[in-house]
Amino acid sequence: MLQPQRVLQVATIMNRGGLETMLMNYYRHIDRSKVQFDFLVHRYERGTFDDEIESLGGKIFRMPPIHPRYFCCYFRELDSFFSTHPEYKIVHSHLDLLSTIVLHSAKRHGVPVRIAHSHNTGFSDTGLRKIFKLWSRAHLNAQCTHFFACSPEAGIFQFGRPLVDAGKLVVLHNGINTQDFTFNQKTRDRIRQEMGLNDSLVFGHVGRFAPQKNHAFLLDIFSEISRLHPHAKLILVGDGELRPQIEKKAASFGLMDKIIFTGVRSDVNELMMAMDLFLFPSLFEGFGIVAAEALCTGLPVLASSVVPHTVALTPHIHFMNLDCSPVEWGARALSLLSCATGYNRAKGAPAVALQGYDIGQCAQQLQDFYLRFSEKN
Repeated sequence: MLQPQRVLQVATIMNRGGLETMLMNYYRHIDRSKVQFDFLVHRYERGTFDDEIESLGGKIFRMPPIHPRYFCCYFRELDSFFSTHPEYKIVHSHLDLLSTIVLHSAKRHGVPVRIAHSHNTGFSDTGLRKIFKLWSRAHLNAQCTHFFACSPEAGIFQFGRPLVDAGKLVVLHNGINTQDFTFNQKTRDRIRQEMGLNDSLVFGHVGRFAPQKNHAFLLDIFSEISRLHPHAKLILVGDGELRPQIEKKAASFGLMDKIIFTGVRSDVNELMMAMDLFLFPSLFEGFGIVAAEALCTGLPVLASSVVPHTVALTPHIHFMNLDCSPVEWGARALSLLSCATGYNRAKGAPAVALQGYDIGQCAQQLQDFYLRFSEKN
């Protein structure tokens, strides 16, 4: 019996984040009798998805974080890993600019297919971390055999415009399980009842509490919405280092009784069905998968203009400059809700699938890529 081609996926930790969720979507939908994922992660603690990975037949290898304090042992362990695991012919790294380090070691140990995958169009690091990432970007392309990105903009940021213009970039869609995100009125009614939303006008956001997601500005926007519409509610899904700071700001605005902090949830699709409009004022995004998921549930989306416009999979996403005031953002959000009255939200999922973002189709494309290159090695 033929063994599946094992592909080493490189990530930080397999918790519920945008790229990790995308990666698991692919993992669940590939034919694992032909392609099997293993994971090289950079945390010793277990991640949210680790149990599922192991149940699907994947192996998890652990490394220390990529941080100057661990460099001595990290480089030694990385070289040892590739020396003792020559079976990996394909390494697919999702560390953005830091993929340079892993792929350099893979190259030194003769791994023939080395993929760097860009999931972003910026970073918020400062000081030495910023310098290190800029150094990594300058040396990344020489370590890769293939260049992936979730959007052309993400590819340009990580690999440079000349490479993209030369046609060397593979844009791999962030596939969505459109069936799970198809709007269901009964689900909406149940979630709204469980969360005590009643007839409230519900705004929502999904994302890690990190600088990139711009939660502080999001609160400014909702404060204006609440002033104009006193019965409005805000659902914030996710967790992260800035959550205490955002909760403190919400309390100072007197908004804590109007905001639901859900933490990390596995039912994001159902929570989106309970919302009326999705706010997405990110400082940068590689694609904006949660905005695409929101569109899939038929939600209107108001996003910052820096979000790649490739996420406009339906006409119901609107972009606004971050230079505009919270007052302007709030007024625009409420006006979009008025325009969306009467829209059949169940049309969102088939519209997204028609654009080529259904996970079944996307997983087949990635599987075909892996198998094509594995046959040459």
